[in-house]
Order: sequence, then C-alpha cells, then structure tokens
Amino acid sequence: MTLYVIDDHPLMREAVVMLLRRMRPGAEVVELERLGGIEAAVKQHGAPDLITLDLKLPDTTGTSGVHELKKLFPETPLAVLSASPSADAEEACIEAGADIYIEKSSGGQEIGNALRALLSADGQFEELAPTDNKLSKRQKQLIVMLDRGLSNREIADELGISEHTVKVHLWRLFRRLGVKSRTQTIHFARVHGLLGA
Repeated sequence: MTLYVIDDHPLMREAVVMLLRRMRPGAEVVELERLGGIEAAVKQHGAPDLITLDLKLPDTTGTSGVHELKKLFPETPLAVLSASPSADAEEACIEAGADIYIEKSSGGQEIGNALRALLSADGQFEELAPTDNKLSKRQKQLIVMLDRGLSNREIADELGISEHTVKVHLWRLFRRLGVKSRTQTIHFARVHGLLGA
C-alpha cells in the first residue's frame, strides 16, 4: 500500500505521515511538498492508494490540485487537508472530485478517524451491482436523512457521530450507488424503491 502526503508545511506533513504510519504500519508513505513532483514519485514508488492534499500549495491555485490529481488517479481516495474553514472551500473541493475535506484545525484524532475510514473503504462497494440493494443499516439511515433534507451537521448530531464521519459515510454511500451528490442519491433511492412507500 502506497500513501501520498502532499503538503508544503513540513510540520503538518510530518504529523500526517506519522498518523498514516501508525494506521498502516507496513505502508509506504510518500511525502511531497508540491504537486509538481507527483508523476516522478509515482514512477519511483507506484500508484497511490490514498492521497492527502494541502489545498494551498506553491504550484496550485484554488482547486487546481484536486482537478489534476483526479484526472491522474480517478479511483484513488483523495482527502483535502486545509487550513481554510470548510465553509470557504469544502463544496468547491468536493465538486472538483475530492472525497472528503478536513480542516487542519480538527486535531489528530478527527483527522485520523476520517483517513482511517477512507482507507477501509477499499473496493468492496464495486463488487455489488447497485440493483443488489445490499446497503448497510447506516447507509439506509443516511438515505432517509438526506431525503429529509438534513445537513451533515444535523446528521452528525442525530447519529451522535462527528461531521467528518458523516462525510466519510456519505462518500462510501455515493461510491456504493455510483452517484456523485445528495440529489443523485435521493433520485437513485426513489427510482430503486430504497425509500419505501
């Protein structure tokens, strides 16, 4: 397993690397301080199984880094770690293709939980055709909550979990159903009878 940490702030990069090494002791963790080195690093270390990306790098603007990485590695889970509040950039990053947006101010445990959930979401969803309707109890709960129009914060409060965990659950649900947004999830659920009568 090869994990990539792209961050130009040495202290933050080292902290994320330590977190990932604790989570996946046998994994190779590749550190980059800018996006420009990604292709050479992949030639040397292999394709990434997970990428964490700082939003503001010397060689990126806005969500350009997210777009570039998703073009190169469309199937690789991508976590944006940013000092910007989620209200400022989260939506743009998710629209650009990021799987989750994590504020750097969240703290080690929150960041670790979010990354752990992304890492454990390997290919298990692709094995099931969406028509199998083999959704977990939590995924069915989420669909109902999305249909009720609840925000991530409201879902987190109702389920007694963190907002980051909600985001990861939603990411897994979207992958499971082959959709990209809440609206598409609700539409899929209605068409396939997942919301009941």
